[in-house]
Amino acid sequence: MKNKWVNLIAGIIIQTILGGIYAWSIFVPHLINNYGLSKGQCGTIFGVSIAVFTLAMIWAGRILSRRGPRFTASIGAVLFLVGYLIASFSGGSFIILLVGIGLFAGAGIGFGYVCPLSVGMQWFPKHKGFITGVAVAGFGGGAIILSSVASHFLNAGMNVLTFFRWIAIIPGALLILSSSVLAVPSSESGEKELGTDKSTLFSKPFLIHVFGIFVGTFAGLLIIGNLSPITIDSGFSKKIAATTISIFAVGNAVGRVTWGYLFDKFNYKTIPLSLGGFAVFLLLLKLITSSSILFLVFAAFLGFHFGGNFVIYASSISRYFGMDAFPRLYPICFLGYGLAGITGPAIGGFLADSTGSYDLALYLSIGMLAIAGLVTAFKLNVLNKN
Repeated sequence: MKNKWVNLIAGIIIQTILGGIYAWSIFVPHLINNYGLSKGQCGTIFGVSIAVFTLAMIWAGRILSRRGPRFTASIGAVLFLVGYLIASFSGGSFIILLVGIGLFAGAGIGFGYVCPLSVGMQWFPKHKGFITGVAVAGFGGGAIILSSVASHFLNAGMNVLTFFRWIAIIPGALLILSSSVLAVPSSESGEKELGTDKSTLFSKPFLIHVFGIFVGTFAGLLIIGNLSPITIDSGFSKKIAATTISIFAVGNAVGRVTWGYLFDKFNYKTIPLSLGGFAVFLLLLKLITSSSILFLVFAAFLGFHFGGNFVIYASSISRYFGMDAFPRLYPICFLGYGLAGITGPAIGGFLADSTGSYDLALYLSIGMLAIAGLVTAFKLNVLNKN
């Protein structure tokens, strides 16, 4: 009984530290002003880290299945530590920063991310959704914590590369310590194992999961990547735009826990509910531009629905395909998020440049969400057959 709480706490610590990658923008002005990096170079470092993160999860899932969570998470912790250590001695070189944070730390995040999810669901088999939500809420909250700490020290005069060294030393050490206690229950879960051959990967149930997470994160990342200009284009001030970003982040964190709870209650029905709800609140955000209060409320609900993407599909895959298959299948499903990260924000910006507003980008997202919501609703019989 004691071990499950130790594993849960260790998993939350791991996710919180790894989630700090979403605070990357706090370092950008310092890298530009102190070392002459361009905005494009800073964006490339972040983009590569996310891409490597999603790709590394596939390899990590296979190792997790064979060697267990302690070994896999420890690899991630060492890669993370080494990555930030390399960055701290980069002298501001773009290439070295790209290797350190983009490749090493990005791979470390991929290896570490999947372990707390798998371990948590095995220790709490009756509350998979809620436990997954708690874990990934830590990932979302990590950015808030790191950005606050970084702002304090960087504004006090600490060099950004020195701060990278402290990330390697303190969070890196905590990652290694937390990884060392991860373990799975001694008893087997007894869930159905459907395998991970090609027939599974191209089966309707698995493709529904991939389609759902891609559309949900496409719309969410398109909004996140352009939320400030979208708010300003809607007629609100820069102050409201900054508040909108914070409100979206809060909704995102709350949504991760809440959708986990909802999944435990309603299972696969949460897939079309999250997609459809996202479409409704995005449409409301687009149509209601006269009230800043309503705009902020709708932004909070958009963050709420976006957060569900990181809970529902992980919980659903583990329930449908079994925990033994989860480490191998979920990283492949999560590639939908990686593809959305590459396409969503870029398409949103391109359409805004081409048309002079974000209207077309928002309507595209609404249409995709509505279609995905309907498709997944009509395919619930496929997911519920077991």
